Amino acid sequence: QIHIQVVTAVKYRQALIHTEWKHSLHKYMTGTIQNHKHKFIAINSMPDHIHFLFGFRPHQSLSDLVGIVKKEASEWINSNKLTEKQFRWQEGYGAFSYTKSLVNVVATYIENQETHHRKKSFLEEYEELLDEFGIDYDQISCLKLPESS
Repeated sequence: QIHIQVVTAVKYRQALIHTEWKHSLHKYMTGTIQNHKHKFIAINSMPDHIHFLFGFRPHQSLSDLVGIVKKEASEWINSNKLTEKQFRWQEGYGAFSYTKSLVNVVATYIENQETHHRKKSFLEEYEELLDEFGIDYDQISCLKLPESS
């Protein structure tokens, strides 16, 4: 059993995921994960990023699955005209694996994102995850924002 939490940001960390339709987005993304025969566990988003936790079945590569989930979610948002400008996800994502004994803890963490982010920004949260898992990253390029003109 492989339990994976994926964290991905909206392009340039723009606050484009709106409260009015985020639950529909969660359902859509959950369906995509389940359609690929993976076991959905938890999902939640903030305006600028999303977390989802699932039981990963190794019949497909993780990068292929995440690419499909992000692509189909973007197409769904754009075809339903849920944002004024074209919706895109940031390139890349974070993927973190957990033992079965931690699945409920991680699911609760994901479900409580709103409370968690009252104290900590997305970038602080993401850097903590990278540090916790011993993942090297370049702080300068981590989730780059567009250069100002």
